[in-house]
Amino acid sequence: MNDRRIVSIFLPQYPIQRWRRSRRDSRSGAEAEQAVVLLRDGRHGPVIHDLTPAAARHGLAGGMGISDARTLLPSVQVEPATLEADQAELVRLARWALRWCPWTRADGADGLLLDTTGSDHLWGGEAAMLAAMVSAFARIGLSVRAAAAPTLGAAWALARYGAVSPVICAPDVLSQTLADLPVAALRLDEETVSLLHRLGLKTVDALQAVSRTALVRRFRERAPDEANPARRLDQTLGRVAEPLMPEMPPPAPRALRQLVEPIVDVDSVSQVLAELLKDLTAEMERRGQGARRLRLTGYRVDGGTASVETAAARANRDPDHLARLFRDRLEGLDAGFGFEVMTLDALVLEEMEDLQWDLSGGDSGDLDLTRLIDRLTARLGRDAVLRPVETASHIPERASRFRPADLEAGEVPRPKGPAKPRPVRLLRPPEAADVLYAVPDGPPARLVWRRQTHRVVRSEGPERIAPEWWRERSTTRLRDYYRVEDAEGRRYWIYREGLPGDGRGGAPRWFVHGLDA
Repeated sequence: MNDRRIVSIFLPQYPIQRWRRSRRDSRSGAEAEQAVVLLRDGRHGPVIHDLTPAAARHGLAGGMGISDARTLLPSVQVEPATLEADQAELVRLARWALRWCPWTRADGADGLLLDTTGSDHLWGGEAAMLAAMVSAFARIGLSVRAAAAPTLGAAWALARYGAVSPVICAPDVLSQTLADLPVAALRLDEETVSLLHRLGLKTVDALQAVSRTALVRRFRERAPDEANPARRLDQTLGRVAEPLMPEMPPPAPRALRQLVEPIVDVDSVSQVLAELLKDLTAEMERRGQGARRLRLTGYRVDGGTASVETAAARANRDPDHLARLFRDRLEGLDAGFGFEVMTLDALVLEEMEDLQWDLSGGDSGDLDLTRLIDRLTARLGRDAVLRPVETASHIPERASRFRPADLEAGEVPRPKGPAKPRPVRLLRPPEAADVLYAVPDGPPARLVWRRQTHRVVRSEGPERIAPEWWRERSTTRLRDYYRVEDAEGRRYWIYREGLPGDGRGGAPRWFVHGLDA
């Protein structure tokens, strides 16, 4: 126990502050001062789940019925509580808290637990780490109380019932630090707390003064921890181990079929695949997710396995579309003496909303394009279906490159594009040309390219593009680009490489870099 350190983070106003954050008004003084209550279903009707400080100042409180609340404050703003969304956000916060230590989890509906053993030195000590936690939560609009202690129970008790926050409890003063806290700090249910109060036991110190044998005898029938003061006291003081199990992501969905008779032919495998897809897509729909990569595995009667994978350009749970992606790959499954079990696993999942693309319920062109990319990739291979994507470079020939078409646009960095328009077609590499000026160092007046002379009637420029000094040689010259149009209406994108007397070579040279500029 002496070496273990647990941090409990309590969010006392979590539901109402998350409600404010969802409406982006957590920093707006006027709206933040509104009297707002969040309602949840109670035993005898709707009750207040959480409320703003403005509502509390009028006498409203958590657990109060809405009729009583309206009697005290007729103008109160009433909003529904979003319990499931609050819990999902709390789980995401637990993952976000992994920045401080490798073990975190959500704690009930209003807290987080972190096992920071051995992590505090990375933050300059435990006090600095707790201060960083409080500041980080404040920046995202959440008020917290934090405590560090050698046991999970002690950290939980001090975060919720301690006199100050943040608080650090050393192992050798654990019992004394907890002594003045109420017995509710031992994570007991309301019925047990009421019973202890009737017995005159209102603080942890009073409970510790009672013989443990008497406590065990009095509460031995209360099996759950939250109803057993003796066990909760042992856990809090470190007499009984209480491991902190981190939040684990839910297992990826899998569909399975155990076959009555082994199958070997592709048609039978296709039928089983259709059944597996029906089960798997139903589970993904329940989770609100779609698959980007799937694996079909057959388990042979001889103990071997054979599998095949496919991928989608966008999260998808349409069983017909996914079946088509597998169609040309099933021939590659070696069934041997037959498959007796088949599984379908979603290897890569993404959040996916239910969308209606138009009022008629039809699909959009974007969806059709995505399905076409999927079919071409499944048939020709991922390296054969490419699309251009922007890259972080102002040098025109480096400003884009080809990536697999099934890669989502969000997975590729999208730098801010150039302010000037670019030509429809770039020449790779740029082709040398000769340019005559109307006046010295003025705009181009005549262009000689591919043994043909073009009289320039319009020009725009220059647009100067400097070399990328971090990747180019020191002798690389800058470019001045011009968009020009000849007497026949043809447009060219040309550039002059270098300046007279720049010390990086001889006379400047001209190149044609693009057409239809």
